[in-house]
Amino acid sequence: MNDRLSPASRVGYGVGDFGINLYFISAMTYLLYFYTDVFGLSAAAASGVFLLARVVDAITDPLMGMIAERTRTRWGRLRPYILFGALPLGVISVLTFTTPDLNATGKLWWAYITYIAFGIAYTVVGIPYSAMTASLTAHHQERTVLSTVRMAFAFGGGYVISVGMLPLVGLFETPQMGFRWALIIFAVIATALLCLTFAATEERIQPPVTQKLTLADSLKAVFKNPPLMVVLVLFTGGMLSFTVRQAVTLYYFKYNLGREDLVAFFFGITMPVMFIGLLAVPKLAATVGKAGGIMIGAVITIVGSMGLYFTPYDAIGWIYFWGGVTALGGTPIAVLGWAMIPDTVEYAQWKMGLRADGAIFSFASFFQKLAKALGGAGVAGVLALVGYSANVEQSAASLAAIHGLMTLAPTAIMVVMIVAAYFYQLDEATHTEIVESLQARS
Repeated sequence: MNDRLSPASRVGYGVGDFGINLYFISAMTYLLYFYTDVFGLSAAAASGVFLLARVVDAITDPLMGMIAERTRTRWGRLRPYILFGALPLGVISVLTFTTPDLNATGKLWWAYITYIAFGIAYTVVGIPYSAMTASLTAHHQERTVLSTVRMAFAFGGGYVISVGMLPLVGLFETPQMGFRWALIIFAVIATALLCLTFAATEERIQPPVTQKLTLADSLKAVFKNPPLMVVLVLFTGGMLSFTVRQAVTLYYFKYNLGREDLVAFFFGITMPVMFIGLLAVPKLAATVGKAGGIMIGAVITIVGSMGLYFTPYDAIGWIYFWGGVTALGGTPIAVLGWAMIPDTVEYAQWKMGLRADGAIFSFASFFQKLAKALGGAGVAGVLALVGYSANVEQSAASLAAIHGLMTLAPTAIMVVMIVAAYFYQLDEATHTEIVESLQARS
C-alpha cells in the first residue's frame, strides 16, 4: 500500500478542521467574554460552567472513542460520525451563543445546558475526525505533512474567528444579536466543510479483522503506552497555554491597554505568523524530530511571552512583535502533537497487539478539552479572585492578574513541556521499525 496521500486527500481531510475550528476558536476566544460581558454571568459562575462541562467530557470523550473504534459500517468506522454529527453540532453551537430572555437563574441553567450539549456534540464529531489521521496513512513523515495541512486549515478557521468575529458582531444592532447571527453563518460553513471531508477521505488503515477489543483492552492501550503519556503532557500544556492567551487577550486589550479596538488587528497580525511557521514545520520535524520541534517551539514561546511581559502598554508595535514571536513558537506545538498521537497507536499495536485508535485519540481529545477548560476556568477564576467586574475601570490587582496570565502563565507551562518532550523516545527510526514489524505480522 502506498502510504503517501494525494494533495486532494490531504486538503479533503484538512478542510474539516477549518470547520471544526470555527466552533473551537469561537468558544475558546469569545465564550468567556460572551458570558461575562454580553450574557451577564459573573466570572465565578462562568468558571463553574466551564468546569462542569469538562467533568461531563471525562465520561463522554473516552466513551465516544471506544464506540468509534468498535463501529463497523459501509462508510468505515469514523467517517459516519463526521457526516451525521455535523448538523447537530452546528445547531447547538448557535444555541450556546444565544441570549434568551431569562432571569439570572434561567440564564445560568441555559449556559450549563447548552455548553455541556456543545461539548457532547463536539466530541461526537471531533474525536472520529482526529482519529482518522491514524487511519489515512501509517507513514511517519506523511503524518507530519498531513497534520501540517490540517493545521493550516485549522489556523484558517481560527483566523476567520479571531479577526472577523467582533467586526461581524458589530454589524448588528446589539452584541446579543451579533453573536447569534455570527454563529449561524459559521455553522452553515462548518457543516458544509465537514460533509466535504466525509466525501473526500478513505479509511485505509484498519485494525486486524479478528480484533475484538474489550474495555480493559482499550484502557490498556492508553495507560500502558509510555510514548502516549508523554504526548498527553505535551498536548495538555500546549492547549493550556494557547487557551489562557486566547481567553485573556480581549481583557488585556480592553482594560490594560484601553484599546479594545485593536484586538482584531492583533489577531490579524499574529495569526498569519502561524501560517508562515507552518511552512517550516515538516522540515523542522525531519531535522530534529517531532519532540525536538516542540522543544524549539516552547523556547520561542518563552522568548515572546517574556518580551511581552517587559513591554509597556503604550508600545503597541512591540506588543504586536512579541505577540507574533509567541504565535510562531506555538505553531510546531500545535502541529506536531497531532502528528505524534497516531504514532502511539502503532506502538500499542506492536507492544500489546491492540489497535485502539479510538480510545487513544479520545483520551487525547479529553486532555485537550480539559486544558481548554482549565484555561478558561482558570482565567475566570483568577479574575474572580482579584475582584474583576465587567465593563468598569479595573483595579491594579485585576490589571496585574490579566498581565500575568498573558505572559507569565504561558512561560511556566512551556518550561514543563520542554522537560516532558525530552523523555519522548518514539522517533522516526523507531516508528518505522514498528510499522515494518506490524506489516510482517499481517
